[in-house]
Amino acid sequence: MPRSQWRADETKRDPHAHYAQGVAAIFIHHTDTPNDYRCADVPRTLRNLYTGQTRDRNWGDLGYNFLIDKCGNIYEGRAGGTDRAVIGSHAIGFNQGTVGIAAIGTFGRGAPVPAAMERGIAALAAWKLGLRGVDPTSKVRLTSTNDKSRYAKGTSAVFNVISGHRDGFATDCPGEALFARLPAIRRLAADLQGRSARTPVGAARR
Repeated sequence: MPRSQWRADETKRDPHAHYAQGVAAIFIHHTDTPNDYRCADVPRTLRNLYTGQTRDRNWGDLGYNFLIDKCGNIYEGRAGGTDRAVIGSHAIGFNQGTVGIAAIGTFGRGAPVPAAMERGIAALAAWKLGLRGVDPTSKVRLTSTNDKSRYAKGTSAVFNVISGHRDGFATDCPGEALFARLPAIRRLAADLQGRSARTPVGAARR
């Protein structure tokens, strides 16, 4: 769903989007909002998040590039073009060349992760990474740009191409339950890219 459909007030944001050369990795988040919502009401939730992240956090726009609800609906987050490498404000130290996908809800230990949401995350990741031919099950080396991340500024570290926010920052985000589903999401994203036909059954993925 584009920003126009969830009625983003474009006067609230920085009018100038910033871009990286390409997308090398994806960080998965949760919004830490209630899970008992109706999918029809998600646009209101997005507008509330947008207000908080522009007014209260001064991020210039939504921090996340995309958001996904429990019905599997995908929403455009940060402005600048869904098919472009828009730099968000979702992962301190690792915003450059990465995409932030936020699952709408709270996914701590024991919380169910809806299958439709998982499929939506995997499909979006497969498409976004596929624009540059990146394998969702691969690894990537990223360099921190901020001492507030888990790694000092200038330090490089190896991440899964689809990682959780906690991998780069001291947080429990995206919650224990969703974090535990990331291996399955990586495999599904690879399958959606058509990589399974080239991967022998039982072969280790790196």
